[in-house]
Amino acid sequence: MMSKVVEDARQFRLAIEPLSVVAQIFGNVSTGASIHATENSSPWLSPSGDFAFGFRQLNSNKDLFIIAIWFNKIPDKTIVWYANGDKPVPRGSKLELFLDSGLVLNGPQGEELWSAQTINTTFVAYGFMNDTGNFVLLNENLVVVWESFKNPTDTMLPTQTLQISGVLSSRHKETNFSRGRFQFRLREDGNVVLTPIDVLSNNTYDPYYITYTGDSRNSTNSGYQVIFDESGFFYVLTRNNTKVYLTPEDKVPAANSFHRATLNFDGVFTLSYHPKNFTGNQSWIVIKTIPDNICRSIYGEIGSGACGYNNVCTLKNDSRPMCKCPPKYSLIDPDDEYGSCKPDFMLGCQANSQWSQEDLYDMEELPNTDWPTSDYELSEPFTEQQCRETCLQDCMCAVSIFRAGNKCWKKKLPLSNGRVDNLFYGLKAFVKVGRGDQHQLYPFSPPPNRNIREKSQKKLIILLAVLLTSSIFASWLGFIIIYYCKKRAKVLQDTASTLAVLLSKVSFGKNLL
Repeated sequence: MMSKVVEDARQFRLAIEPLSVVAQIFGNVSTGASIHATENSSPWLSPSGDFAFGFRQLNSNKDLFIIAIWFNKIPDKTIVWYANGDKPVPRGSKLELFLDSGLVLNGPQGEELWSAQTINTTFVAYGFMNDTGNFVLLNENLVVVWESFKNPTDTMLPTQTLQISGVLSSRHKETNFSRGRFQFRLREDGNVVLTPIDVLSNNTYDPYYITYTGDSRNSTNSGYQVIFDESGFFYVLTRNNTKVYLTPEDKVPAANSFHRATLNFDGVFTLSYHPKNFTGNQSWIVIKTIPDNICRSIYGEIGSGACGYNNVCTLKNDSRPMCKCPPKYSLIDPDDEYGSCKPDFMLGCQANSQWSQEDLYDMEELPNTDWPTSDYELSEPFTEQQCRETCLQDCMCAVSIFRAGNKCWKKKLPLSNGRVDNLFYGLKAFVKVGRGDQHQLYPFSPPPNRNIREKSQKKLIILLAVLLTSSIFASWLGFIIIYYCKKRAKVLQDTASTLAVLLSKVSFGKNLL
């Protein structure tokens, strides 16, 4: 016998079935509808076909998929929302809309991997892919019980609102949808901030951008919503209805273009548009980037900066950062150019006690480059040559910075907040790098240059001299011991002979008696 809940669900399905079948044409998704994770699966489309909801295959692994919403009519099919970025699912997984449990993602073996967390409902009547890019689930009273707009990832679209404590999180990389290291957040104090974040601990660092829409003395002046309106304006709305715009005045009208606001994987927040009517391979056009210079904006005692530790940030023409390791440094993760770098040589006071610092290292010069927060010593007045030499001689020093004509800062690893900047004009960074082939820096290896070879030869001559002296000494010592032993043996022999004679005389006397 069926339970009452199952019977009610069956009756409700029958009641809405005609509506769902007809409405499928206009973007509705009826309960029981499903999509499989394959290359050729058909997504659920919005009424105009502008947006699609379904599986997207990862470029890095063709057997893995994410659930996503994307612009369906533009060439690059730009993704604006995704559900399982941290855990892409294998081929053959299934996304299905259930009457009693809503939207559920199951693996190939039927295991549940993700679900849309619906609120205050018994049944889900149907899903709807809206022309705004918002996918919603509605209950039996046609009330929205879940929507993608209330569960944003890295992008906002026109008509979307972010409430207090709302967050956008960047991707790890452009094609890696796991959570990255930046956040766009509307804080409780009414300020919108961009902050770096430690992905493992979830700790946030000091903001590198803030709207200053908070008022600690009068909360009615503070922001409480971030709104992306239908016209494409992006602003913070305060409680007294003041709009603090983040978009410029000369933006493109939304009626003729698609708009989006995205926190990119590199930490730059970008407002951009794409013409709806286009020819050729049209791409997104940037309206505004926040901040203006992320290499310069991210600056703090804690955290690595816009790029990873020991890396160097350079601003490109599109106001996005480019990261590059210093000479003879390489990425810890070769696939993550924005990550941390490591030296390709032994560095430090324990690198090799056999050779001097001059034997092991050279100094590479980088103009207008600095890691401003990694100092441990300042010397002045210093010449440029002295600044170079003091780092070379100091086994703890990784970089020295010469600036202002007579100042020298020494820095040690890890280096943070590295950047090339025209504000550093005239500054010179001297980076300590290993000499020659790196295997020559290890003990018992061939000397890396002629001076070291000469030192090794001198050491060998001294060693041979010591050994020769020791050999001669040992020979003389052996001769003395042998001489002494022979002489002692002769004395013992003479003593024995004398004793024998005396004993014989004593014996002869006894016989006479």
